[in-house]
Amino acid sequence: MAFGTFSLVHPGHIYYLSEAKKLADELIVVIARDSTVKEVKGKCAIPERQRAKVVEALKPVDKVILGSKQDKYEVIVSQEPDILALGPDQEKNIDKFKFELSKRGLNPKIVRIPRLEGELYSTSKMLKFLC
Repeated sequence: MAFGTFSLVHPGHIYYLSEAKKLADELIVVIARDSTVKEVKGKCAIPERQRAKVVEALKPVDKVILGSKQDKYEVIVSQEPDILALGPDQEKNIDKFKFELSKRGLNPKIVRIPRLEGELYSTSKMLKFLC
């Protein structure tokens, strides 16, 4: 299982999802809800269902699920993944994340996917190029 907002899909996202797919037979991607994106990034330019359709069309992705509006762990509990693939800027406190999962009876392997280096590996870098 992988997670993200996927506001503007870029090479960093493709790399992240391709690497996550290598970890298992099926890759489920959780798309952040509009309310979560607004909370984290301050605004949400592309609606969640459109972001989900774009991600669903990507080759490494087998299934897309919208995240929960109330509890970010809800979708993880419902799917019970064996592996959680995190990007380089997700879940800074892995120990707290593991603790919260264990409270819910889950103990998935957590793998940090490293950052793809280059000019356009992040949405914030892409936005700097817009006029």
